[in-house]
Amino acid sequence: MTSETLQRVLGLRGKQVLITGAGGGIGQALIETFNAAGAVVSGADQSADLLSGLPLASGLVFNINDKAQTGSAISKFIADHGTPDVLINNAGFTRGEILDQVDGNVWEREIATNLNGAFHVTAPIVEAMAANGGGSVVFISSVNALNHYGNPAYSAAKAGMIAYMKALAVEKGRYGIRSNAVCPGSVRTPAWDHRLEKQPELLSKVLPHYPLGRLVTPGEVAQAAFFLSSASASGITGATLTVDAGLTAGNLYFINDVLAGDK
Repeated sequence: MTSETLQRVLGLRGKQVLITGAGGGIGQALIETFNAAGAVVSGADQSADLLSGLPLASGLVFNINDKAQTGSAISKFIADHGTPDVLINNAGFTRGEILDQVDGNVWEREIATNLNGAFHVTAPIVEAMAANGGGSVVFISSVNALNHYGNPAYSAAKAGMIAYMKALAVEKGRYGIRSNAVCPGSVRTPAWDHRLEKQPELLSKVLPHYPLGRLVTPGEVAQAAFFLSSASASGITGATLTVDAGLTAGNLYFINDVLAGDK
């Protein structure tokens, strides 16, 4: 199959795609993936520096924690460029707390960025999509939304994101809007670099939890989001797709340390 044929089959050539958190590791992989499919890719992030040099048709700069600023930026984007055909909600962050480290400020900050921010981006775009005949929304959630791996405030936000995704799928499907989520496990982005500098042995502790024996790559997460956005997933909405090297399939530590160790 030629590249041109593949682009036609996937149905994203010439389509407007907006990616939040575009300057991060997953964001850059998303940009590369959608550009390769012939889409018109725009990106949003909290500073112009994060978008500098990226292959984008246009860039939006706003603080996702600021409701008014976010709404203004999205409204201007739609007025200038039209309604996105695809929205990828990728912006987010966490600092790896356990429950005893979570106070009110931590909770509110992580909910604001990881859940409320996604809502303030998505709501006006979905309204415009509905008036425009449909579209696709993909949320980059997390395995933390499905099981508890620490990061309780982040986990609550990402679980709320999945609930919101399903609400959109059920209530906005009549307008031709599909809504889905990708749930990555640990992703080997540059965000790991500073942690590994402090704890060089960290990966040796993390990897035994993953049946594939490795972390997933930003490109693997991007491919999953791309699939859910494409015509190949035209009948899929309200779905949650894990990209986690097998983490949520079962407890590998239990198998290796308890059952196998019993033999």
